[in-house]
Amino acid sequence: MPIVDVSAEVSLAYETFGDPADPPVLLVMGFGAQMLAWHEDFCRALAARGRYVIRYDNRDCGLSTRFDDHPVDMGAFIAAVSSGDVPAALAMVPYRLSDMADDGLGLLTALGIERAHVVGTSMGGMIAQTMALSSPERVLTLTSMMSSTGESEYGQAGPEAQAVLFTPKPADREGHVAAAEKELVWASRRYGDAAVLRELAADSYDRAYHPAGTGRQLGAMILSGSRADALRELRVPTLVIHGLDDTLIDPSGGRRTAELVPGAELLLIPDMGHDRPRELWPRLIDALTTHTGQQAHPRDRA
Repeated sequence: MPIVDVSAEVSLAYETFGDPADPPVLLVMGFGAQMLAWHEDFCRALAARGRYVIRYDNRDCGLSTRFDDHPVDMGAFIAAVSSGDVPAALAMVPYRLSDMADDGLGLLTALGIERAHVVGTSMGGMIAQTMALSSPERVLTLTSMMSSTGESEYGQAGPEAQAVLFTPKPADREGHVAAAEKELVWASRRYGDAAVLRELAADSYDRAYHPAGTGRQLGAMILSGSRADALRELRVPTLVIHGLDDTLIDPSGGRRTAELVPGAELLLIPDMGHDRPRELWPRLIDALTTHTGQQAHPRDRA
């Protein structure tokens, strides 16, 4: 799997699907998840619809650059945030969502792509929003999937989902894979499948087990703050997708995103949680193909 330098301090592992002459679609993954969570079959199905699909590992995840020389004590970090000691919290986390957005843009540059359609899910949706806000000239369209705006009033996790999210998984492979079943709490109630969750957990564990990076990614999300004011000024064609079964990021996060971005289209999907069940891939791929087909697609090259 190729790994490319996207800045002086970060290298990203990535994979591509389809014809490089087709319109590029950059898939941005969420909190603590490797590129594998964009299932290979999903990527190939989207590529078969005439898109050049790029998936990658965010920094501090998978095979991309790790920031292990900046350990984060999550107890101390949460205590600092809860007490309002923002300077102390800021000092603990080595990067923000804006840095992760720069990584994605840097990957496009490294691949010789000037402009791309950007699709982000969960934390990846926050990164994708930040990419569009910081460099709208490089984002043909934005798709923000099961994500939110950084405002504390919207998109909050339910108590059960929050408990699972913040409970460390066992370090041994067997325990780690078994614990993945707990993520059914935020999956589609109709299509959620424990076997699928276990398979992804096993594949991810075997490829690159790296739990230390999740604390830094979480800190980046918390400290990056609200994007509400900036989203009101965004002029990139935007599609917001959210599952109505989502208990990890409440659908209010998607509704609020679509409310803020001028002209945004909101697609609320029944029977989808904080996941992308295979049964719903045809609908998702149709939506992405339609949305990314709205713009002219010259082969912009950096």
